[in-house]
Amino acid sequence: MAVLSKDAVLKAIEEKKIEIIPYNPENLGPASYDLKLGNEFRTFIKHDKPIDVTNEIDYKDITELQIVEDGKPFILGPNQICLGITKECLKLSGEYCGLLEGRSRFARLGLAIHITASFMQPGVQNRQVLEIFNCSTNSLALYPGTKICQFIFMKMEGEAVYKGALL
Repeated sequence: MAVLSKDAVLKAIEEKKIEIIPYNPENLGPASYDLKLGNEFRTFIKHDKPIDVTNEIDYKDITELQIVEDGKPFILGPNQICLGITKECLKLSGEYCGLLEGRSRFARLGLAIHITASFMQPGVQNRQVLEIFNCSTNSLALYPGTKICQFIFMKMEGEAVYKGALL
């Protein structure tokens, strides 16, 4: 596998092998694309008993959906986690995959944007779910539309397609 440069990403976009909807050329860096935070968040419901961690568990059963109005923040308290989602939808052909990573400017505030499962499978066609954790001692105001994370595109040897779930 190889990380795609800006020129290689542009070529793949031109060939419709990578689609970013909506696409903004200003978000494309030398080796990654900045994705914006959407306005949908899922907060975890407090339970009195342990939650069974099994293959049958559905995060929708233990979270509540909150929609934040444009221009308004979602407040994430200290040591809290939520699920967010990107504004952009990524569509990758079967020859591309990638990594979803946080941005260092927000990590320095104590904000982890994607705490696990950063690998995005070939053939994905969805907005990216973010596992957002505030490991600071302060509440953080998250604003929809902020360039919150970056996607690093990779070219695979061979082709494959994965289908997954969405927030």
